[in-house]
Amino acid sequence: MRYNVYLGMVIRHNMAQLKEKVLLYNFTDDEAVNKIKSICRKMNIENQIVPFENWNQKIGFLLGRRGFLPAKENREDTFSFSDEVLIFAQLNDKRLDKFLSGMKLENVPMIKYKAVVTPFNIMWSLRRLCETMQKEHGAVREGKNTTDEQ
Repeated sequence: MRYNVYLGMVIRHNMAQLKEKVLLYNFTDDEAVNKIKSICRKMNIENQIVPFENWNQKIGFLLGRRGFLPAKENREDTFSFSDEVLIFAQLNDKRLDKFLSGMKLENVPMIKYKAVVTPFNIMWSLRRLCETMQKEHGAVREGKNTTDEQ
């Protein structure tokens, strides 16, 4: 057993139940999806396509983790996000590097937004994760432009 402390709570993890998994969100390119699924198969990593309408669900729920309940549907709230997202759960650095190298070898088009599940973002909704990555990407690009001008 492994234990993590999160906001003062001790969370017990049964390592046998936490499998490597890749979530694919908002993909429209079937060829890219098939290549990513092929890499997952070769590396024995579970994968799951997340339907767009699940943007309000918590990452933990999408991963099938215990203790996460489905979010209540809010018909008044909308979410507009056009980019593809890969979310990696339980992959160590070496396995993640191998996966990303496999994507290059298979000529998978560049995917701008990728995230690794953490004890913090597992509690976030998919929408929050996407919006956070979008803001961070914008800040990085803005920083590059500032640096380039100097």
